[in-house]
Amino acid sequence: MPSHMTAPPRSRKFRVAARPRPSYLCRRCRRPPMSDPYHYAVVARALDIIAAEPRLSLGELAQRMDMSAAHFQRVFSAWAGVSPKRFAQYLALDHARQLLAERMAVLEVAERSGLSGGGRLHDLFLRWEAMSPGAYAKGGAGQRIGWTLAPSPFGEAVVMATETGICGIGFTDGDAAAARADLSRRWPKATYHEDPAIRPLAADAFAGRGARLHLLGGPFQIKVWEALLAVPPGQVTTYGAIARAIDQPAAVRAVGTAIGRNPVGWLIPCHRALRATGALGGYHWGLTRKRAMLAHEAARHEGGDGHLAADVIPGTLGNSSAFR
Repeated sequence: MPSHMTAPPRSRKFRVAARPRPSYLCRRCRRPPMSDPYHYAVVARALDIIAAEPRLSLGELAQRMDMSAAHFQRVFSAWAGVSPKRFAQYLALDHARQLLAERMAVLEVAERSGLSGGGRLHDLFLRWEAMSPGAYAKGGAGQRIGWTLAPSPFGEAVVMATETGICGIGFTDGDAAAARADLSRRWPKATYHEDPAIRPLAADAFAGRGARLHLLGGPFQIKVWEALLAVPPGQVTTYGAIARAIDQPAAVRAVGTAIGRNPVGWLIPCHRALRATGALGGYHWGLTRKRAMLAHEAARHEGGDGHLAADVIPGTLGNSSAFR
């Protein structure tokens, strides 16, 4: 099995230099596609149709969408960066299995790789700090968490943050209150308030310009989430590989539960975790969105758009010693 990544250093600060990206502006709104939920709404509908009828032509698919072929192609390409026909190849039923065969990220055992001290990041200038086990046991008591609604490449999102950084990202699918309640239940004793100041943080994170995370979870969960952060965009891993990476090879089921409890959708890439068979497995925010995320990353990875190279800045943050 080919290896696509080296063992990550024991560090939590990374600077990433990105290649310039082409400007995909939608002719409908003259804005980047992530700034308008219209784009993902169109794409999500198309993904469901493609999954049910994979052999449709562009014209037939556009007709199902009640759109002209030209307009549909413009909207779709603005979001995906590739044509609908090309993107459909990444949605094939066997694509996940091909990813496992060709782009399986090989994760090292925790003692050798330092995963519990921070993973090597390939897609963001990202810093993260973990809460202490004692604070987690208190259910977030004494923690003030702000929230806001923000556009993302995968639909409207609820973004939550503490003074330390972003601690939650969920997707509304038209029901912001339900998504906010979903995230809030993870820290039931925290206090919550709407905070528009989080919007610039969310915009930078979704655009790949950088983010700071505050991981609010138990020690085992944080180990799993840090292992996920070591999986580069365009590559995938399995629940079993993550269990081995954190030196808990028998804890595959518990790893799956921790992945399902990931509070920071997209930035902590639980969508890159598959079953050993190549099946998608579950995804808290819907399998359509998981397929969209994987295909979106695969398309941009193969096209060279947004490929990032990491330069390591030595240093440590937070309570990493508590999770080793």
